[in-house]
Amino acid sequence: MTQTTGQPAGRAVLGAAYWRLWSANTVSSLGDGAFVSALPLLAVTVTRDPRLVTLVSAAFFVPWLLLSLPAGALVDRCDRTTLMWRAQAVQGIIVALIAVLAGVGAVGIGMLIAAGFCLGAAEVVFSNAAQAVLPQLVPAGLLPRANGNLQVSLTVGETFLGPPLGSLLFAAGRALPFGLDAGSFAGSALLLSGLPRQAPTGATGGLGARIAEGLHWLFRHRLLRVVAVLLGVMGFCNQMGQAVLVLLATQTLHIGARGYGLLWTAAAVGSILGGLANPVLTRRLGQLPSLIVAMAATAAVYAGIGLAPDAFVAGLMMACNGFFVTMWNVVTVSLRQRIVPAGLLGRVNSVYRMLGWGLMPLGAVAGGFVAHAGGLRAPYTIGGIVCALALAAALPVLLRTGTS
Repeated sequence: MTQTTGQPAGRAVLGAAYWRLWSANTVSSLGDGAFVSALPLLAVTVTRDPRLVTLVSAAFFVPWLLLSLPAGALVDRCDRTTLMWRAQAVQGIIVALIAVLAGVGAVGIGMLIAAGFCLGAAEVVFSNAAQAVLPQLVPAGLLPRANGNLQVSLTVGETFLGPPLGSLLFAAGRALPFGLDAGSFAGSALLLSGLPRQAPTGATGGLGARIAEGLHWLFRHRLLRVVAVLLGVMGFCNQMGQAVLVLLATQTLHIGARGYGLLWTAAAVGSILGGLANPVLTRRLGQLPSLIVAMAATAAVYAGIGLAPDAFVAGLMMACNGFFVTMWNVVTVSLRQRIVPAGLLGRVNSVYRMLGWGLMPLGAVAGGFVAHAGGLRAPYTIGGIVCALALAAALPVLLRTGTS
């Protein structure tokens, strides 16, 4: 495929290949949203122990810690579009198996943990490849817009339409939301298989040498290194709360499975607004101020969810969380895609996301134990405090590094 990243942004457009990627993203995100709300509900039918429930969430993120580095090397060595559609196909098969087992009542916590790990492993490959392939599909000047569009479609499916739909389908039949997700993965894989093939970027050497090259590049770049650590703290704190959110909603706020889905809908509304408003806000504030504002606001929101007296306030806080997390995501993804060389993007992304997402399973497990010891509100409240302290510690380095 001909590179278009050098074209002037004023004359460049998001071409057909990008919109095929966007369509695949939209299709799979709807099923993923149904899955996100249905999986904790399915786990709760097996056990009410928050420590076991959080292990299901943790299993999905463990591959980011174990497999992200080799996946990044693979992404820089192989055709990225082929990796993407094959990863989606594997995820579809796994979710279809969950649907069958849920339908016959043969689900256990061990099976859900194993399925979560396998889904996470495929997601590591898919996500690294998707972020690395985008600069090959759109001009550099349009990356914020392209990422914003993807974030909005992802949000609409995963947190606006999908979770309430998943909750409703789960109430009608436990297998239904998982069947929907399996179908969405199949549709996404079909769309992605029609993308132009991307030639390998020329990465050479053994696996260890390729991984070391990505590590060396990121650790030499002070801004991305600090941002990756902050992302790790945010991911840890977010998972502390999110892993027990289903229990907070159903046992503390007493809003049931449908109300739990509506909390995700509130988060989606905020995320959509964030995706749409981000280009304007970033231009006015600058990239670095946008990142600082996003993390400071996220810390306050986490504490607010933990202290929320009722479902309405919790929903408002979830909406704010969606807005500021989206603001952070769009800015940081576009930043990496702009400054990391194309031949290193898969490996640098893999290191960045290993640091950023590798702490998520630890956060989920910690959330279960914190909730068990201090109550279901405690993980969010403590998470907000930890985020605020991390930002305060990193702020001098961020301000010295600077970016515009």
